[in-house]
Amino acid sequence: MKILSSDQIRIVDAETIKREGISSLELMKRAATAFCDWFTKKYTNKHSQIVIFSGVGNNGGDGLVIARILHKLGYNVEVLIVEYKDSYSDDCAHNLRRIKAEKIHYKKIQDKIDIPSLEKYDIVIDGIFGIGLSREVSGIAADVIKVINEGHSDFSKDHTSYSELDYSEAHTGNSKAHTGNSKAHTGFSEAHMGYSKAHSGYSNAHSGYSKAHSGYSNAHKCIISIDVPSGLFLNKKTDFAVIANETISFQIPKLALYLPENYLYAGNVTVLDIGLNEQTIYEIESNSFYTEKKDIKASLKPLVKFAHKGTQGHSLIIGGSIGKIGSVSLASKAALKMGCGLVTAYVPKCGVNVIQSHFPEAMVIEDKCNEHICEISFDISPDAIGVGIGMGLYEETITAFYKFVKNYKGPMVIDADGLNILSKHQDWLLLLPPKTILTPHPKELMRLIGNWNDDFDKIKKTVELAQRLDLIIIIKGAYSLIIDSQNIYVNSSGTPALATAGSGDVLTGMITSLLAQGYNAIDAARVGTFIHGMTADITSQIIHPRSFIASDIIDNIGQCYIKLDS
Repeated sequence: MKILSSDQIRIVDAETIKREGISSLELMKRAATAFCDWFTKKYTNKHSQIVIFSGVGNNGGDGLVIARILHKLGYNVEVLIVEYKDSYSDDCAHNLRRIKAEKIHYKKIQDKIDIPSLEKYDIVIDGIFGIGLSREVSGIAADVIKVINEGHSDFSKDHTSYSELDYSEAHTGNSKAHTGNSKAHTGFSEAHMGYSKAHSGYSNAHSGYSKAHSGYSNAHKCIISIDVPSGLFLNKKTDFAVIANETISFQIPKLALYLPENYLYAGNVTVLDIGLNEQTIYEIESNSFYTEKKDIKASLKPLVKFAHKGTQGHSLIIGGSIGKIGSVSLASKAALKMGCGLVTAYVPKCGVNVIQSHFPEAMVIEDKCNEHICEISFDISPDAIGVGIGMGLYEETITAFYKFVKNYKGPMVIDADGLNILSKHQDWLLLLPPKTILTPHPKELMRLIGNWNDDFDKIKKTVELAQRLDLIIIIKGAYSLIIDSQNIYVNSSGTPALATAGSGDVLTGMITSLLAQGYNAIDAARVGTFIHGMTADITSQIIHPRSFIASDIIDNIGQCYIKLDS
């Protein structure tokens, strides 16, 4: 699914109206109807008190049509129109006249004194601003947003200290508050998706599932934003916007909704089809995409009847050191479970018995040293190699790694200490073959590209590195980003369950396996990342996210293939 800019989305809207011979009012009705269909399935209590904040532009018009539909369905709806400027868009003005004619209670907010208390309302629907916002919110609109966010004041004041740069060496570890209930807005507990400050850097408030995340803040309100939270910028850092529990976006995904810094505002994101013209979307060029199940299903290679272990690819997993052989064991098992025919683990001598006893299906090559790798030497011809996990930063290991990357020119995934070595010797990046896949968590990425100002700056610098060296870089996170020299892919699968030790090692093995099976590098990265996340999705009803471990990812790869084949 293409991710488009605000200008491109406006073109799609205009072309939909033109090509399908409908009015802009009809398109607005399509969007509002889709919203209400979603809303009425989730919020069935018609006694709930609903307030809709409408602006004076087309996003406000969407809010007014939503008010009209919900009113007809028997919901208790009131409308507050935020007059942040004197003029209304034509469609918004039309629907205001309809609101009056249908005797729906509404009030105009022109001054701070006009803003009522929100205590009596159960659900707040935000339709003040849409995708066209180009400057910081000020005046009466800012006053209204502050009132909407009052129940989330703890998060508003903490937001300036939030940073994904606190990721530790062990990506996505479990914190005390992984998916736990907190007092705060929308499940932003002390650790987004189990990412604690000590273990993976989403400090004080990124996105744990709290009591509030399913729709209840301190004031027991659910805040739902139409298309985007009011105040959110699509192309630059946002410092002030509505803090929503849910964002219901219309048909075309917006990159800003999937960035870590914006989870505070966007909450859970749902994209609804509103009947935009598919041909127009197809014709518009984009280099950003939202990866869905259907995309991955279409990318899978068929398993031929006469396949055997010799035709399914041979993966070599290089890594491990004393006390860290488990990482290689996890990656090796994940590689075989992902479908390659043969897996060999290359480990120091201390790891041979561990691999052979824990994972007998793997072959093992031992390094000449006992506790860490000091010479990467093998006489097999693997189809793809995954390297770096659990290796450590021993001087002999660093030298061995340099000699390896200097000479090996085949498909490769580099993770963990392999990335840390490259960050200390950045000229060695020039030795990597084209389409080498790097899988950093944000702290490892920071070592490679330097500090960034915000998520957009992070993406820009990552794209520059990928383009300069023709690499594929997977930025691991809640919505992992797969970036190559041409495109950006946002991964849609996964839950906080993946915030567990060894999860990244498993991903390395999965992607290495796909490379060994003959997938091109970008497909291997996208398919591996999606299935990695999908294992958490399909087990969410039987394994609590707190109890999900890296081995559960491996155990459920087969179930993912079954669902993708169905």
